[in-house]
Amino acid sequence: MQSPHVRPLDLTDDATAAAVHRIGRAAYTVEAELIGFDGIPALGESLAEMRAQALHWVGAVCADGELAGFLAWAEEPTGGPDIGIDRLCVAPAFFRRGIASLLLRHALAELFPGRPVQVTTGAANTPAVRLYEALGFTRGPDFSPVPGLVMASFSRPTAARPPGPGTRPGTS
Repeated sequence: MQSPHVRPLDLTDDATAAAVHRIGRAAYTVEAELIGFDGIPALGESLAEMRAQALHWVGAVCADGELAGFLAWAEEPTGGPDIGIDRLCVAPAFFRRGIASLLLRHALAELFPGRPVQVTTGAANTPAVRLYEALGFTRGPDFSPVPGLVMASFSRPTAARPPGPGTRPGTS
């Protein structure tokens, strides 16, 4: 498989929005199974609700135009430096092919270098936890927004170049 390239996504385009929605639902269904909690808000989100989110979107797009995954983030509403990653989803057919890493590395290096980045994931979502730790995020306190759900928080004080393949986190 040729490596997908990262490009901005336009959710005003119906086909793009439908692909993002479909991939998000599939990815969050897998996460729900991993963490034992099926109340992930994005699982119940309609296409219109997803499109209405005040988020920026990029996708990993294959040579044939197929969307393999996406990353969406919000910037601090007050114009501050912080970035909040809202969602990072990969189509299950593309799991374990480096798509999430590709998207996150691109975002950290090209879209918001030097800016603090925050993200949360289900504490039991081992693949996501490992990804964030491998890319230099520091795990903060776990928290429980609702009974039955434990979330892990992560931050990077600045989003300088993430560690490359084969480097230890925190040594870049």
